[in-house]
Amino acid sequence: MNQEDFQALSDRLFARLSGGEVLFCSLGGETSDFVRLTRNRIRQAGHLHSFSLGLTLISGARQAEGVCDLTGQPGPDLARAARLLQSLRERIGHVPEDPYLNYSVEPTQGARRVSAEMPSAEEALSDLVAAAEGLDLVGIWAGGEILEALSSSIGHRHWHQSTSFNLDWSGYLEADKALKSCYGGFSWDPSVLRGRLDAMRDALKVMERPAMTIAPGRYRAYFAPAAVQELMEMLAWGGFDLKSHRTQQTPLLKLVRGERRLDPRIGIREESSRGLAAGFTAEGFLQPDSVTLIEKGAHADCLVDARSAKEYGGIVNAGGETPESLALDAGDLPLDAVPSRLGTGLYIGNLWYCNWSDANECRITGMTRFGTFWVENGEIQAPVKAMRFDDSLYHLLGDRLEGLTRERELILSADTYDGRSTGSALLPGLLVSGIDLAL
Repeated sequence: MNQEDFQALSDRLFARLSGGEVLFCSLGGETSDFVRLTRNRIRQAGHLHSFSLGLTLISGARQAEGVCDLTGQPGPDLARAARLLQSLRERIGHVPEDPYLNYSVEPTQGARRVSAEMPSAEEALSDLVAAAEGLDLVGIWAGGEILEALSSSIGHRHWHQSTSFNLDWSGYLEADKALKSCYGGFSWDPSVLRGRLDAMRDALKVMERPAMTIAPGRYRAYFAPAAVQELMEMLAWGGFDLKSHRTQQTPLLKLVRGERRLDPRIGIREESSRGLAAGFTAEGFLQPDSVTLIEKGAHADCLVDARSAKEYGGIVNAGGETPESLALDAGDLPLDAVPSRLGTGLYIGNLWYCNWSDANECRITGMTRFGTFWVENGEIQAPVKAMRFDDSLYHLLGDRLEGLTRERELILSADTYDGRSTGSALLPGLLVSGIDLAL
């Protein structure tokens, strides 16, 4: 479905409105290739071409929502959408008034198309299989076009389509020994893929050595971007939305009150301008290109969706309460200097099973699991058996932070449960003077 077809369908629905009814039509869809690999061989390949129409009918202070799939044929699609509209009209009289109903009454328009320099799935997977020869590789390729659009009877007209790819894989050695990696974005570069596979080969050779058991305690550590992502996802759990701040349930409450600070080098932003996620909300509000959440280690701003803006006051700057395009500022530590700067300590490739152990102190617990190595005098020595950590981000991003890498990695979400996710994070690695391992 193209922009003209979507608008034509929307206009036909708007013509069926009566009285003071307001209708928002949202289009979501994708044209994607999915390929699953096991033991570095293609085991399953498929192509998805899917579109769905979401309707939000508003009458006074009441609203009703519904979704239907589209076929791409104007006649059947209009009939299906009209039935959904009638169902919403029958329902809306029985729902209570919504005190936090909030939508844009200013008609805005915009279109953004983000293209990608990427090969076909066949070519990309051919590169992967060849470069990963000899590895026991398991993973999934997801690539293609994602579409989001919005039209309203008020006059909103928005269109967003982006083309991207995401390759998420693990290299398996034996028993519980494996390494995880990913490569995603808008521009495919086989040399980047080969570099990550070569690094995985080297790391798997180290994993063949007997795993070390280290005692609980505090250790110097380097967090690779994938491990940093787990920390950022925990922060996103109530850390940045206005509702959690106003109800004082945010794990960053002490930061907001000025009782604690992060390192001045810490800057965290929501960057919708990155291009993967749409720059408008389902209620018709425009999102700014960037929202600064933490600046120089101090709280700066919150993400404010439409409902929170109505309940607590504020200007809408986000479609939801959690970041979709989070970025952590880079530092000045060259990536190739990390081992020597680390000296002796832990190289942490991933973190797993993270949860709050004490949200009031911004304290997280989780497991190191795969991809954690002992480094001595700047040289990787051996894998480390899985350990549980329990530490506060006020330390890891605060008084124990020694450096952030100059290079950052774009990590795309691999979620596909309700269509390919548009979530992403742009993250550096972190060098800290200590992380507390509990057991």
